[in-house]
Amino acid sequence: MKDFVLYCKSYRNDFLRLKRLLISIDQFNGDHLPFYISTPIADKELLIETFGGHGNYEWVADEEIVAANPRSSMVKYQAMAGGLSQAIIKSEFWRLGFAENYLCLDSDCVFIRPFNRSDFMNANGEVFTVLHQNKEFFQLARNRGEKKVELNLRAEAQRVQKLFDRLGPEFYCAPAPFIWSAKVWESLDREYLNPKEISLWDLVTPDYPETLIYGEALLKYQAIPLIAIEPLFRVYHYDWQYYVLKRLGETEENLKSNYLGILYQSNWESHLNAEGDRKSFPSLLLRRLKRFLRYIQSYI
Repeated sequence: MKDFVLYCKSYRNDFLRLKRLLISIDQFNGDHLPFYISTPIADKELLIETFGGHGNYEWVADEEIVAANPRSSMVKYQAMAGGLSQAIIKSEFWRLGFAENYLCLDSDCVFIRPFNRSDFMNANGEVFTVLHQNKEFFQLARNRGEKKVELNLRAEAQRVQKLFDRLGPEFYCAPAPFIWSAKVWESLDREYLNPKEISLWDLVTPDYPETLIYGEALLKYQAIPLIAIEPLFRVYHYDWQYYVLKRLGETEENLKSNYLGILYQSNWESHLNAEGDRKSFPSLLLRRLKRFLRYIQSYI
């Protein structure tokens, strides 16, 4: 078992983004950390075709990850919405026993500078945890009249806190990529899920996201030392956020001093969808108009 690996769960519509991520990993992976990719079995041939033999990675079937949990259900997995099943599969990767800890990447991540094992864990082998209160993002949202964004995220965090009977401030283990420990997931399984005779396939929903569940499980069961760090990547959650930060002088070059990479939301980059943008022309036109108006608003 390795102490640390990189992992990305993907699917066919994201393979062009995934290829971009793989290229950046090949370029900047200073310690040659192993990179695992999981997809549905049905997508494997397209993955190979898209990559054209490029890059160093190990492929794993999503179905293998699902089957590794004795309480999981292949029927439930197949019936579940793709976004939700993806979140659970990412959280269950530890069950394959490849690594004690892993950096869980999204396909739309891209590294922008060299990285090493020391960015994710200390010399004693203790892994770091992205844990913060999201104050910078919340303040920016309020400044731009987007108070609802903060209220929704706080409500979400409070719902998950109640599952673990914790009082106090809201903490966030997001945004992606996530540093996850198998010990934390295992402690959740042992202390919370097994006694209730349920699995993550029952617990994780849009109202109870896996990122918050991981953080609360760590705080509750303390399976590893808590060494908190800020987010590893700059993530542009909304176009208004992107435009405002660009107006303030943010560039990829000056982000390198604080971030390992950037995550652009996939719905911004429909040209990278393997199946193209399926929206109708009027819908595309309306989306572009709204985006242009938010761009203009960033000057106000």
